[in-house]
Amino acid sequence: MRGDVMQFAGKRVVITGAGGGLGRVLVARFLAEGAQVVACDLPGAVLSETVEAHYFDLCDGAATQAAGAAIAAKGAPDIFVSNAGWTLAETVERLTPAAISREMDGNFTGAALLSRSFLPLMRIGGGAFVFISSVNALTHHGNPAYSAAKAATLAWMRAIAVEEGKHGIRANAVIPASIRTHAWDVRLQADPGLLDRLSALYPLGRIVTTDEVANAVLFLASPLASGITGTTLTVDAGLMAGNLPFLEAIT
Repeated sequence: MRGDVMQFAGKRVVITGAGGGLGRVLVARFLAEGAQVVACDLPGAVLSETVEAHYFDLCDGAATQAAGAAIAAKGAPDIFVSNAGWTLAETVERLTPAAISREMDGNFTGAALLSRSFLPLMRIGGGAFVFISSVNALTHHGNPAYSAAKAATLAWMRAIAVEEGKHGIRANAVIPASIRTHAWDVRLQADPGLLDRLSALYPLGRIVTTDEVANAVLFLASPLASGITGTTLTVDAGLMAGNLPFLEAIT
């Protein structure tokens, strides 16, 4: 998105999950576009020394709201990118009540509380919310509690778009499928053929990269998307367009 003019010069951009694979790319891309980045992640995460850093657990409601207040005290965010997310329980059978609560809190409730804490200041000058959801929010690919949380995030995004549009606030979501990050390394070491089998499910014959997802985030956060709110942008190498294995099976 780089051009003669930086898209986000002087903009205050809050990014959660800033120390992860996609998070690090988002931080670098927004910094390159002139933004003032506020990076958020768990205590112990490694964050860039060039950003304003806040460490807290989104599963801790009190800590999340305190962090939101601390961030807002230094200035109204212009953009909030809700990127943090994780999952452990891959099937309904493996879920426990505690796991359901933690995955809902970490993937939805914390993001909702943090975004809500920014609204009073953002209503003054407008701004943009970009939530990272998942194709799991649309169809079942395992990880049921994570999927439910990501679906809730889409509903929350639409609520902000509809209720806060009169204040010049936009809200949208990016819906990625599997993203090639270092999170895959452990599984690939145990099963080197995993990525090849996974890629065969996608019409483009591969999974998407962190840069491709970041491109969508920066677009929705930018003035180029000034008339877009309450919608989603799927970055999934064609996964949600149809069932490629079914098509190949019958032809």
